Amino acid sequence: MIFFDNVSKIYNAHSAALKNINLQIQPKEFVFLVGASGAGKTTLLKLLIREEDPTDGKIFLDDLEITQIPRSSLHHIRRRIGMIFQDYKLLPAKTAHENIAFAMEAAGRTDEEIHEDVAQVLDLVGLSDKIDNFPSELSGGEQQRVAIARAVVNRPDMILADEATGNLDPINTWEIIKLLQKINELGTTILFASHNKEIINSVDKRVVMLDKGEIISDQMNGKYLV
Repeated sequence: MIFFDNVSKIYNAHSAALKNINLQIQPKEFVFLVGASGAGKTTLLKLLIREEDPTDGKIFLDDLEITQIPRSSLHHIRRRIGMIFQDYKLLPAKTAHENIAFAMEAAGRTDEEIHEDVAQVLDLVGLSDKIDNFPSELSGGEQQRVAIARAVVNRPDMILADEATGNLDPINTWEIIKLLQKINELGTTILFASHNKEIINSVDKRVVMLDKGEIISDQMNGKYLV
């Protein structure tokens, strides 16, 4: 479970990115985090992976207060969280296989595990035939699929997606959403930050809406109507 307990992030007297956030996300949920640019979506994700720290409040991952974990131990928490970004963040000089294997190597996985699991996740995302292709040889949708494979290969408890379809055309956007729904059905919690109203309103999932750093709506099977 993810729990934000009265969390605020204030950069200066004129800029409060988040204000008094109280939010619970249960295991295996698929939650859309929505709002206009500057609403606080990305800040909330950054706090969850301790890229930044809150000004006030506490953040829990199950029974762990992650705001109190020493930075030297954060890798244990981050292994439980997969990240997907709008710009993919693939290493351009590495093939699809090598990009995914690199994430496994960083987590201390064995050569045998890497050989087996990379093939499995590339099959999951439908890119078994692109295993030796470099990012420049892949379409945007294919690059995002590799990024998703990299995010799930270490079997995280949750995936955080920050505008993960923002650079994709409508067809590839839907393919990525369907893929993330499949991953969610396999038991992984998904927190998806987006402002794509068409996607959000077509998928019956929980919708948490932010405006100026505050939660203004939290609805199961919600809609993004603003």
